[in-house]
Amino acid sequence: MAEFVSYKNHFLIAAPNMKDPTFAQTVVYICEHTKSGAMGLVINRPIHLSVESLLTRIGIENKNPALKDVYLFDGGPVQVERGFVLHSANKKYHSTMTVTDRISLSTSRDILEEIGSAQTDAPEHFLLSLGYSGWSEGQLEAELSVSGWLVAPADESIIFNTPVEERYEKALSLLGINSVTLEAWGEDAGHA
Repeated sequence: MAEFVSYKNHFLIAAPNMKDPTFAQTVVYICEHTKSGAMGLVINRPIHLSVESLLTRIGIENKNPALKDVYLFDGGPVQVERGFVLHSANKKYHSTMTVTDRISLSTSRDILEEIGSAQTDAPEHFLLSLGYSGWSEGQLEAELSVSGWLVAPADESIIFNTPVEERYEKALSLLGINSVTLEAWGEDAGHA
C-alpha cells in the first residue's frame, strides 16, 4: 500500500474531464487532509449574497461599508447552511482550526462579529463560504488516481488577492499550464 500523502494547504484544480458538475472548473483549497478524510473550500465560485446581507440576516451589526461588495462563496455541497471563514491567521476565535502559520479556518459567530465591526484586529484577509467540500477516508485518494483533479501547492495570494474570475487560471499557472493547454490534453488531463 502506498504511503499516505497529505494535500493540506494545496489546491485541487478541476481538469476538463471532471465529471461532477458541482466541481467543474473549480479550485478547492484543502484545509485538512488526514487518513480519515479531507475537507476544503471552493475559492472561485461566488454566490449572489453579500457578506453585509448575511450579517444582517443573522443579526450582526455591520459597521464595515466595504462588506456590501464582498460576496460569499459556495464552498461545496456539505453543510451548505453553515458558514466557514478562511482567514489570515492573526487571531484565534472560539472555533478556529490552524491550517498553516498564515491561514486559519473559523466557524464561530465571533469572527463574523469582528469582521462586521471593522476593528483593527479583524482578519486582514478572509473568504466566507457557505458549505464545504468533503471526502471520507480514502475517497480523495481514489478520485486523484482516476479523475480530473490536478494538485498544486496553494498560494494564499490566489485565495485572498486574485480576482475571482482569475483564480482558476492562476491556480493552473502554478503547474505551468493554462486552460487552453489543459483543454488540448482532453480526456487524459488529470491522469498520472
